[in-house]
Amino acid sequence: MKTWTKRIFGATAAGAFAFAAISFSCTKTAVSGTADTAFADTVAPAVSIPTNALGMLEALQTSFRSISSGVLPAVVEIDVTEKKTVQATPFDDLPFFFFGMPNQRDGSGKREREYEQKGLGSGVIVRRTGDTVYVLTNNHVAGSATEISVKLNDGQEFTGKLVGSDERQDIALVSFEAKKDSTITVAQLADSDKVQVGDIVLAMGAPLGYSQSVTQGIVSATGRSGNQIGNMNDFIQTDAAINQGNSGGPLVNIYGEVVGINTWIASSSGGSVGLGFALPINSVKKAIDDFISKGKITYGWLGVSLLDVNADYKEALGIKDVNGAFASQVFVGSPAFKGGLQAGDFIVELNGKEVKGQTELVREVGYLPANKDATFVVIRGGKRVTLTVKIEERTKDVSTDNSKLWPGFIASPLTDDMRKKLEIDDKSIKGVVVTNVLEKSPAAALRLQNGDVITAVNDKKVTSLEDFYKAMDTSSTKEIWFDVYNDGHTISTSHYKLNR
Repeated sequence: MKTWTKRIFGATAAGAFAFAAISFSCTKTAVSGTADTAFADTVAPAVSIPTNALGMLEALQTSFRSISSGVLPAVVEIDVTEKKTVQATPFDDLPFFFFGMPNQRDGSGKREREYEQKGLGSGVIVRRTGDTVYVLTNNHVAGSATEISVKLNDGQEFTGKLVGSDERQDIALVSFEAKKDSTITVAQLADSDKVQVGDIVLAMGAPLGYSQSVTQGIVSATGRSGNQIGNMNDFIQTDAAINQGNSGGPLVNIYGEVVGINTWIASSSGGSVGLGFALPINSVKKAIDDFISKGKITYGWLGVSLLDVNADYKEALGIKDVNGAFASQVFVGSPAFKGGLQAGDFIVELNGKEVKGQTELVREVGYLPANKDATFVVIRGGKRVTLTVKIEERTKDVSTDNSKLWPGFIASPLTDDMRKKLEIDDKSIKGVVVTNVLEKSPAAALRLQNGDVITAVNDKKVTSLEDFYKAMDTSSTKEIWFDVYNDGHTISTSHYKLNR
């Protein structure tokens, strides 16, 4: 089970404890010596509820019953098996197999042992095409499964197959085959953009292995960032009880429509504390089509490294109180590079829509189709610049190649606190501080080190962060070099050629 303080529900089965239920019933046996005896099963109702109020409660209860009976047939339990490989112990040299699992050797000759790990989660049926039924769930439930079993609420059980999975959004699509005349309920998907704080919602799934469970609450918040779990989406927050095993199950509105996919909880104990999070269904609708047609999700690639900057950093850039996303670095040869986007640009608009922050831009760029033009508005040197960029398809190779990430470090203001840390007493030294130098990057090739102070770019003095990025304008030069101060010495780096 993948468990940490901010927990993702895993595809791992939680150990369920069986509790013996002990009931005490009242009887009508006479009690000797009492004149009047009242028994629990013969007394009048404990409270008197006004008819109008009772009618409202009954109507609410009827609504919950209707939603549950209508949606639960589309909610499934997903049981998975994953094969894991670990280094063999010295005991594995004994002339027998532990647990019936044979030893094998990896490419290096080391002994390894393979074992199976069981797990469970939830899912919701979102489509049926002929005999093929599609179930949406989380990647951490089924993405690594070697065997999948899908259990419906009426007891039917099917062998599932992984259609596609995606780590960035933590979603997966599983399919199973059912005869056309079999009864299969397909859930209705809502427009999750209409979800508001205070909306009543029901969370469904198999928490701790108790399948077909329903809990009720409200939407506590919307637009919660998924950065802390490495997810590109925002999330719907709810106080409806969600526990391990609920992963992949639907979050449903009062109309019986799926507004989200339950994904993770924030908890210090591992149990529900009223902080559950669901992927908005609108963010994964396109993924369903991508999985079915291509077996994977295709993402648009811009080719910039974005940095979440605070108010002080913005002020140093000369863009105080401006919303957007800061492009701290640009991949050489990327769509952004070809389109004229530069390190230091502050992106404020995409296709006419205001960019509120880094997370939103990552998500919106990911949704852009490849080989299509996108229009960006950036603030550069205090001016708004409009750029047209032809988006490409994102691949793992190009998005993790540090050798092409220019400049390969993050520039930080040389503040008084930074001067103390670097022990720079000479107030005449001005510039920006080199931090977070990446291995194999242009900065590494230029022998830059964390703590270096860049005092000039192409022999042009820089005294602030704003000056630095103005001097880094690559539209009018094909090579860049730096004057660097470190430990009382100032040297010039080699020239780095920006091949276009």
